Amino acid sequence: MQKFKSFKLSLNKKIPLDKFLEKALYEPEIGYYNKKNPFGKDGDFVTSPTISNLFSEILAIWIISFWEKFEKPKIFNIVELGPGDGSLTKILVQTFKKFPELNKSVKIFLYEKSNLLKNIQKKKIKNKKVKWIKNFHSIKKGPVIFFGNEFFDALPIKQFIVNKKKFLEKHYVVNKKGLMETYHKASPTDISVLKTFDVLKNQSFIEYPKLGFIELNKIVKKITSLSGGVLLIDYGYLKPFNGNTLQTVMKNKKVNIKNLYDYVGKADISYLVNFNLLKEFFKKKNLKVKNIVTQKFFLETMGIMERARIVEKKMNDQQKKDMYLRLKRLLHRDSMGELFKVILAYNYKKNNFLGFD
Repeated sequence: MQKFKSFKLSLNKKIPLDKFLEKALYEPEIGYYNKKNPFGKDGDFVTSPTISNLFSEILAIWIISFWEKFEKPKIFNIVELGPGDGSLTKILVQTFKKFPELNKSVKIFLYEKSNLLKNIQKKKIKNKKVKWIKNFHSIKKGPVIFFGNEFFDALPIKQFIVNKKKFLEKHYVVNKKGLMETYHKASPTDISVLKTFDVLKNQSFIEYPKLGFIELNKIVKKITSLSGGVLLIDYGYLKPFNGNTLQTVMKNKKVNIKNLYDYVGKADISYLVNFNLLKEFFKKKNLKVKNIVTQKFFLETMGIMERARIVEKKMNDQQKKDMYLRLKRLLHRDSMGELFKVILAYNYKKNNFLGFD
């Protein structure tokens, strides 16, 4: 039982799934995001910013258009949620330098929980405009745009079985046989909250991002008080999915997660985001929400192919081939193009933001 002691799980004491995942992903020294660099071809998975710089350039252009819609404020706050290895913000900084008026007004904040990833980001991004934060208290003036690429899926979830109006929550318990999956009566507070969401009605299996919504509540408060928005790009679904979407990835391949404990600190554990649940959450918080679109629609509407044709003029044949193979991964329906969705929630008088219509 020594390995369970290192994970700080008491014998015969049950722990809900989201708290288990929080330990597995973020526990100091043994949590996945504090133990290894998961990004790139030598890691466990790749993200859109590490696949192609064009993704980050397009997002930079979108942020610039967002700033323009807000009538070019003299203070404009940008917060990247879960910055990964820093690839996205590195390109943002480079792109913003080409727009002096914006560059003068912009303040960039990176919201990162992992000390290991912070160190990786700081080696990649060397710019006085960029600051790392643990909370949003220092953002006090000017509109703010929060954005996260594959941020929300990395926040732990709860899972419930609903049977004859009875809600049972998934837990794990350590006994002499090891780690066991078990279900217990859900708390009255959680049950009452779940019942408020229309998209969760008539579901026999519910995934609910309670910890994720706690994070979003902090973000919503800033957007409500300062104006601005939050843009989230993630893999997920729109049609109701009445099942378990937890998945574990190692070395760019999905692995069987029947014995979840075996992968603690060794693999990324995430889930598919319920985008209609996100939309309903934001609307309950009195934010406006644009139509949810696919990553393919968003990037193509923002002109990623036109940008590629400009960039290719300075490339040799092999470089062109490589660029378009990477774009195919970002845009193709059988890859990231359709699986990844984009949602924008905002608090502002205008609503004609680019990329969604």
